[in-house]
Amino acid sequence: MVKDLLILRHGHAKSKSTYGDFGRELKDKGKRNAQRMGVWLAENELQPDCVIASPAVRAKRTAEKCCKTAGLNARTIAFDDRVFDALPQTVLGIIQSCPPETERLLIVGHNPSLSSLASMLSGEPCGLEPGSMAHLQITGEWVDLSPEASKKVQLVSPDDLPELFPYPDLAGEERRVRPAYYYTQSCVVPYRLKNDEVEVLIISSSKNKHWVVPKGIHDPGLSAQESAANEALEEAGVEGVVHDTVLGQYAYAKWEATCEVTVYPMEVTRELEPEEWEENHRLRRWVLADSAAQLINNADLGEIVAGLADYVSKKS
Repeated sequence: MVKDLLILRHGHAKSKSTYGDFGRELKDKGKRNAQRMGVWLAENELQPDCVIASPAVRAKRTAEKCCKTAGLNARTIAFDDRVFDALPQTVLGIIQSCPPETERLLIVGHNPSLSSLASMLSGEPCGLEPGSMAHLQITGEWVDLSPEASKKVQLVSPDDLPELFPYPDLAGEERRVRPAYYYTQSCVVPYRLKNDEVEVLIISSSKNKHWVVPKGIHDPGLSAQESAANEALEEAGVEGVVHDTVLGQYAYAKWEATCEVTVYPMEVTRELEPEEWEENHRLRRWVLADSAAQLINNADLGEIVAGLADYVSKKS
């Protein structure tokens, strides 16, 4: 059986981080290139069924953005500490221990180990620039992986791929500056009942300029409600039950096009302590639903929030 091995070096990263080398984030160029590589995987029907990545931030983000744009759930990525700062032989051992039923493996990590490994397996130089990928075909089982069982198919550079992304899907003729899934978003209105009145949790925007409720891109592989619940956890530091009922929908302009947002009610069951909350630089404030509707920055969303109290009363 012929298997596919995809070796992806992380994208262009920032030179410094307050968390040291391990915490270096991707530059915007690195993010877009990882997404272009994801489109390439999908267009060539090479979506991996197993993904192993270094947990260093620049590799983690590369893996996540590549997988999402390929239409995969980023939760399926396995992060292996051994991939960070690894010798080529270490990465080879990780690949050899891959489950035998895996037909297509993507490994995301760092140089010099990945370039050295790709060169060793293919028998020819495979210098991987940031964000580039080596595609090899493997004959036999992963446990028997060796240069004799490997053949280089191609090296893929994001610089050779289209700059813009197809919309609304891979077959779409329109091109946009962000992947198609960016333009479909979901949002929750976190609420609780207190003294028989409906209160809404509003949060400050990322730069603390105005009041919002949790909203984000509908991630591939998740339902709209699951994706919105993730945003509530990250942005507002709350957990709860996201209802199936759609409170409303609205649109706003971003990324040179229009984003469509679906809004769901979320009954809060737990409010995280600041040290547990990923984006604790934001402010949180519980207010009555009517007040929330007036304070929220987007008028269309505010109108949707204004209908929350009626929804809760009918539900009760």
